[in-house]
Amino acid sequence: MTMPQAASAQALIESALRHSRYAQRLVQGNPLLLEELRARLHTPWNAQAMQDALASTAIDDEATLKTALRSLRKRVMLRLIVRDLAGLADLQEVMGNASELAEITVTFALKHLAAWLSAQYGQPLGEESGTPQDLIVVGMGKLGGGELNVSSDIDLIFAYPEEGETSGPRIVSNHEYFILLGKKLIAAIGENTPDGFVFRVDMRLRPYGDAGPLASSFAMFESYYLTQGREWERYAWIKGRPLCGSRYRELADMLRPFVFRKYLDFGAFSSLRELHAQIRHEVRRRELDDNIKLGPGGIREIEFITQVFQLIRGGKEPALQTRSTLQAMNLIAQRELMQPQAVAELRAAYFFLRNLEHRLQYLEDAQTQTLPGNDGDRQLIAEAMHFANWDDFHAALNAHRHKVTRHFEQVFAAPQSQQQSHPLSTLWQGHLADDEAVRQLRELGYKNGEDTWQRLTRMRQGNRYAQLPETSRARFDALLPPLIQVAAGFPNPDETLERILRLLENISRRAAYLALLLEYPQTLSQVARLCSASPWVSDYLTQHPVLLDELLDTRSLHSPPDSNKSRAELRQSLDATNGDTERQMDILRHFKQAQVFRLVAQDLAGILPLEKLSDHLSDLADLILDETLRLCWQGLRIRHREEPRFAIIGYGKLGGKELGYASDLDIIFLYDDAAEEAGEIYARLGQRINTWLTSLTSAGMLYDTDLRLRPNGASGLLVSTLEAFEHYQQTQAWVWEHQALTRARYCAGNAEIGASFERIRQQVLAQPRDPLALKKEVLAMRQKMLDAHPNPSGQFDLKHDRGGIIDVEFAVQYLVLAHAHAHPELTRNVGNLALLKLAAELGLIPANLAQASRDAYRHFRQWQHEVRLQGAAHARIAPAQAAPFVASVRQLWQIVLGES
Repeated sequence: MTMPQAASAQALIESALRHSRYAQRLVQGNPLLLEELRARLHTPWNAQAMQDALASTAIDDEATLKTALRSLRKRVMLRLIVRDLAGLADLQEVMGNASELAEITVTFALKHLAAWLSAQYGQPLGEESGTPQDLIVVGMGKLGGGELNVSSDIDLIFAYPEEGETSGPRIVSNHEYFILLGKKLIAAIGENTPDGFVFRVDMRLRPYGDAGPLASSFAMFESYYLTQGREWERYAWIKGRPLCGSRYRELADMLRPFVFRKYLDFGAFSSLRELHAQIRHEVRRRELDDNIKLGPGGIREIEFITQVFQLIRGGKEPALQTRSTLQAMNLIAQRELMQPQAVAELRAAYFFLRNLEHRLQYLEDAQTQTLPGNDGDRQLIAEAMHFANWDDFHAALNAHRHKVTRHFEQVFAAPQSQQQSHPLSTLWQGHLADDEAVRQLRELGYKNGEDTWQRLTRMRQGNRYAQLPETSRARFDALLPPLIQVAAGFPNPDETLERILRLLENISRRAAYLALLLEYPQTLSQVARLCSASPWVSDYLTQHPVLLDELLDTRSLHSPPDSNKSRAELRQSLDATNGDTERQMDILRHFKQAQVFRLVAQDLAGILPLEKLSDHLSDLADLILDETLRLCWQGLRIRHREEPRFAIIGYGKLGGKELGYASDLDIIFLYDDAAEEAGEIYARLGQRINTWLTSLTSAGMLYDTDLRLRPNGASGLLVSTLEAFEHYQQTQAWVWEHQALTRARYCAGNAEIGASFERIRQQVLAQPRDPLALKKEVLAMRQKMLDAHPNPSGQFDLKHDRGGIIDVEFAVQYLVLAHAHAHPELTRNVGNLALLKLAAELGLIPANLAQASRDAYRHFRQWQHEVRLQGAAHARIAPAQAAPFVASVRQLWQIVLGES
């Protein structure tokens, strides 16, 4: 170090020491510490340096172990304090060094203590496995999150895998051995010797707290958390992190379902709200308003805000299982669970409060978060926080705390809809006479008050309602009155309420969904609007209540699809559960359902034209097919190459980009791979893909599939080589298969195979054909389809009846097959509307007829879509409504195919 550097370091040290009496005592008690500080002030501590420092110390017994650990703490803390106060270290370095010090000292102490103890008792052996057991030390709280403060205690939990006994010479049970080892570890770290302590140790987070055993087996952990685990323990275990122990993964896997529910858990709001109320009560009782951790707007409230979103969504979104508060805040902002500005204010407050916490603790190395009462210390704290005086500092502190309180109260505000205060609560609770209840319902707008009242009465008196847990019944009672009121505001109130009641009956045993509706009362009108608009949508929501979450943010609900963003988010979720096939299949299903639901919402809001909707649904299918192919390939035990030369081709509605909400997928599988084993491997891949798509899991099914359009249909091979497909299409395919080819396209997989398929498709479609023979085949196939779909209803079937959708499609297909040889542009898969327009431009049909047929096709598809949204089994309407458009299509049929 040069002279100027030494002078600079000395000035920084002197300035910093003014603000830490603890640091002053350290350098006064040991001049060597000051020399080391001067020499290494600009070098931050890291884990390796701490380990090296301990490794260079002779450890002979527990006394020398304690001395070495406490010596390291003094060295680390002195440099860390001065670096922080001198502006050389940021908050991440301070928290990181403190956490590393705790982890390294615990593991170092445990290694020596276990070796000494084993010399007396031998190795603890598992009763079932017979294998050596070791102590798993779990760091909880800020230590688990890597966010330890400089004078914090450390929250630990001790676990061991199996009961059993030691191998001797002195034989004791594993339980006795690990309790003894745990006591020695606590003494090594926490005992206050003449050299001080390393960290105070708090073991109260273990099962049963102070009344429970110091160390417990996995079996005991599982039994406790399964039968007695409390909500605050879920909150605590978010940050649980193993400091040492070889079999922690088993314990983590066991506890994860306790901490993170499989589905969205909006009940966490109520649980954390109650826990916070207890803390607030204790703060008032003990007059702790100046406590920047527990008081209003303090660190704990920021942690509660981040952790409530982790508890709600962590089971569904593994990334949110992070132990870091700052990482959790970043994810909350990225997922727009809170407004970015709100998250930015919380981050700023968190940095301010944690820096302040450290400066309060630097004064005396005391475990305190309370603002000082004397003027001298107040001025020191203000200066350490870079303020000229206490008043300026206190104003800035209060500004941060007020923002935290405001955001906390917005997130944890008690639900507004309480049944006691709602005017319809007496009606729902059955406190009115029947005639009075019916009168109220009619006044609200219900057209059939008697039936609606009977329906409500049956629900209230039914077994399902009676068997609800008390908390769920209270939520149910809070929801019904406002829902009765909201449903009455729609043109079809009776039907709307009936659909809502079916939804509530379905979710009533899932407390989290009742909590969601109660915590976010604005969703009630959204639910009612969707249920009123479409029974199909109501049924879809009832089948997949996880979609209620999509109603929380109308901005994202109504924003245009972003396929790149969606693909990235889907892939991140899938990759986070690598190896868990069932979980990945459910993620795909939930993803599809959420995307479809957003499209439904935009559709019903009138902001998404049908053609655009079909495009989005088709793009969604392509994305899911591509991800399914990728995962299925990764999941094959035998693969002969890194990336498959395999593609999925879409036909029908998928191929023509006319998918509806409930459409199945007409697909075939092609590959182009000369490897000898390719056929067998790709056959397994095709089977696996189809299984992933069609399997009914707890989350539902992705798609129904139809694979019969492959060469030779159901009797043909599941997968075909590109060469075999080309040969079949050129020499063996039926005319109807070439008709189907007009609407086929590459959807997923290897793009080179997709390009080759498109080349083959265009060549096949452009073959010269005998118009009369072609016409005969097309007419025969049309008659066959007509015979297969008789319609005795007296209504016009939009798809199957003469003059409907299929007639338009067949006419277009004939035009393509008959004239593509002369006009290759007809082979483009651009959809029926564009092909009709092109046929007119080429002089194949009159322009006015092409336009009339396009209008008819648009109307038919729109009506078909609307009828299906109303839950009808068949897309049929009154003949008079369709008549003008039917006439245009019949005229097109006559001109193109010469048949009236």
